[in-house]
Amino acid sequence: MRVIRCHVDAPLAADAVLRLPEEKSLHLLRVLRLREGDAVTLFNGDGHDYAARITGSEKRAVEVTVGAVEARHNESPLAITLLQGVARGDKMDMILQKATELGVQAIQPVMTERTEVKLDADRAERRIAHWRGVVAAACEQSGRARVPTVAEPRALHEALADLPANARKLILDPHQGRALKALDLQPAQPVVLVIGPEGGLGERDHRLLTKGGFEGVQLGPRVLRTETAGLAVLAALQALYGDWA
Repeated sequence: MRVIRCHVDAPLAADAVLRLPEEKSLHLLRVLRLREGDAVTLFNGDGHDYAARITGSEKRAVEVTVGAVEARHNESPLAITLLQGVARGDKMDMILQKATELGVQAIQPVMTERTEVKLDADRAERRIAHWRGVVAAACEQSGRARVPTVAEPRALHEALADLPANARKLILDPHQGRALKALDLQPAQPVVLVIGPEGGLGERDHRLLTKGGFEGVQLGPRVLRTETAGLAVLAALQALYGDWA
């Protein structure tokens, strides 16, 4: 049976009645062709699913009434933060979408030595809103009820200054890195993974990361593109230490 999940940025509770935002309403009415009486599952990132039913609809608005509340228990035991060098256009969207599906907890876009994307304040604000929408949509599809955080883009050195002191810090290095299976990760220990942009990480970036205590890991002898690298490592970590066993 098809389950339609819908992320809403609002408090939710049993018996609550609320009007969905216009964009969500139009998607339910025009794309999914739902009508009054149809069921939809809401979530707001608090770890619960809220069973709801459409109890009213207009041209551009849907009213729903919330019913039962169910806690979701499908989050990865690994608390992974992805520091992703900002990539161009659709590549960044794909990275965010798939990283969410793979269970990442937080995403920090970073500007590195070779980052080609330039973001002024206005453009950055629009991109962040778009990226957060991509992540929320990936949660709708994958069944997650906690939405990974997407922080504002920062320079790499600024992002490194705010990392948890006890985090296991990893960088993909196909030439000198250790095998992932040799890391012996503990589920309670947070993990930070740094992936460079299209042009890779520069020498200045590597010096910063080495000084910050990052260790190289590898999947094999080949060099992976930015849109492949992080996702491959996340999948391998879930298989070795997460909930893919």
